[in-house]
This record gives sequence, C-alpha cells and structure tokens, in this order.
Amino acid sequence: MGNYFKQLSIALFFFLAIAATMVLGQGTRVGFYSSTCSRVESIVQSAVRSSFNSNPTIAPGLLRMHFHDCFVQGCDGSILIDGSNTEKTAGPNLLLRGYEVIDNAKTQLENACPGVVSCADIIALAARDAVVLAGGPGWAVPTGRRDGRVSLASDTSNLPGFTDSVDVQKQKFADKGLNTQDLVTLVGGHTIGTSACQFFRYRLYNFTSTGGADPSINSSFLPQLQSLCPANGDASRRVGLDNGSENRFDSSFFANLRDGRGILESDQMLWTDASTKTFVQRFLGIRGLLGLTFSAEFGKSMVKMSNIEVKTGTNGEIRKVCSAIN
Repeated sequence: MGNYFKQLSIALFFFLAIAATMVLGQGTRVGFYSSTCSRVESIVQSAVRSSFNSNPTIAPGLLRMHFHDCFVQGCDGSILIDGSNTEKTAGPNLLLRGYEVIDNAKTQLENACPGVVSCADIIALAARDAVVLAGGPGWAVPTGRRDGRVSLASDTSNLPGFTDSVDVQKQKFADKGLNTQDLVTLVGGHTIGTSACQFFRYRLYNFTSTGGADPSINSSFLPQLQSLCPANGDASRRVGLDNGSENRFDSSFFANLRDGRGILESDQMLWTDASTKTFVQRFLGIRGLLGLTFSAEFGKSMVKMSNIEVKTGTNGEIRKVCSAIN
C-alpha cells in the first residue's frame, strides 16, 4: 500500500508540474496537432518552399517576423493584424516581409482542418522552415499557441533597435526571459538578410562629433560600405548583414563581427562589449574557450524565444483569417 501511495504522489507531482507550466503560458508541445491536423507541418513547409523558390530573400523576412511577433504581446500572431494603429504600422515593422506566405499557408490549413491551427503557430513553423531552406539547422517546433486579440503600434517600443547599447539589448532580452547567450545567438540570425542604408549610413560619415566614421568599422571595409551607401545616395538601398554570405545561414556573421565588418551598430557592439564578445568567440571556436555550435544553439534559443508569453488553452483564439481578429 505504501508503494501505491508513493507512486500516486509521484504521478500527482508530475501532473501539478505540467499544470503549472500550462498556467505560466508554456503549454506548447511538439506534435500538438498530430490528431487534429496531421498535415500542418507539410502544408506550412510547402507554402514556404514555394515562395522561397521564387524569392530566397523571403527567408530572413519570415525569421524576422517571428522575432518581432514574439517580442510584442508574446508569440501570438499580433504582428499579422491589419489596422490603422496596429504593430504592422509601427516603424520597426514597416519593412517586414512574408505576410503573403503566412496567408497562403493559413488558407490551405483552413481548407484541410478549419478552425484548428493558429496563425501564431504558422509563423513559428514558417520561421524554422525558412532557416532550413537557407541552409540552416532544423529543430522541433513546439505548437499549441493561440492568437492574440490585441495589436498596438505603441507596444513595439520594446523591440531591440539598431542603435541600442549592449546593456539595453540585454535588458530587453532579459525582460522576455532570454539570457546573454540567447541574445548573441538570436542576433546571429542576421547571417541571412539585408539592411537599408538608412539604418547604418550614419556610421560611415557622421558617427562622431567630428563627423567621422565609426572607429569600430574595419578601415579596409569602410570604403566598400561608403561606395554601397554614398552620403547622399539612395537610403533604401539594401546591403547584406553578413558580408559575403547574406543568403546562406552559417556562422560567418560572427567572423565578420570579429573583423570589424558588422553592418548595424548594435551588431558590431557584440564584439566590443566583453559580456557578449565571449559568446561570439565561443561560436568562432577561439582557443581556450569552451566552444559553442551555432546551428545547435540557434535551434535551442529559437524554441525558447517561441515560448515568450504564449497564449494557450482558452486564452486567445484561432483566427479564421490571420490579418483580422474573429
């Protein structure tokens, strides 16, 4: 009898632990749709691949969309909602791309299993599939998120910015339950994608009070950037964030930071600040430091980020159309 009660108490402990996890908003799990919409991953993957095949630059767009969704109201698809004062309309999100991919996947999923799969989960799956298509790692994506009903442009102020100091970046990540290693790892997603000249041109011409260039830029790299982004040139011109490897998901982004070839000020700071430099060095395999494998750590940090303030159970809804609440 004593053994029975011991087993019962252990079972109760695990039940309470699971229940507590659900209450905290971490109730996602791999295979959530296995019995309700078994084709969900293949449908999303097909939609992403179709778009990627015609335009590979969609990959960083989908990855960035997931990031920007999770940092505002949690990973709840609020970035997708149309309106005059929604997250979509805020400055940091004006250049986001990939909405049509999410809409395409949602349309197919509504035909296959109506009212089952959330738009938030579609974003999480699409981001993973985009990384894989760009040559990056795959990871098991926990699902079960529900869609939020609130989307306000004013809430985007906590998104990490391209001029943020490392301390500010670390605080913004810590506020979402992410540590310094997660910060460096997730910023490593800049291994694919581009930035417009308007977001870093000040580093080339008037970074200091004397009107010079940012001294952290490699002196041999500076003329190359200046030729791409002339002082009075097209502010919307795009430049690869990972010089020489902007369409391939790899660890060369960190080598560029080491060599003073970071494009955004906030990226280059990861090398000049001691607290983040250590992680950059570990991704580079610097002798004397315990190495980290970027592809493996990126998947772990993405799963961690994808569970920020998620809505599960009866919280939120399953939108019929991703761009509007029900």
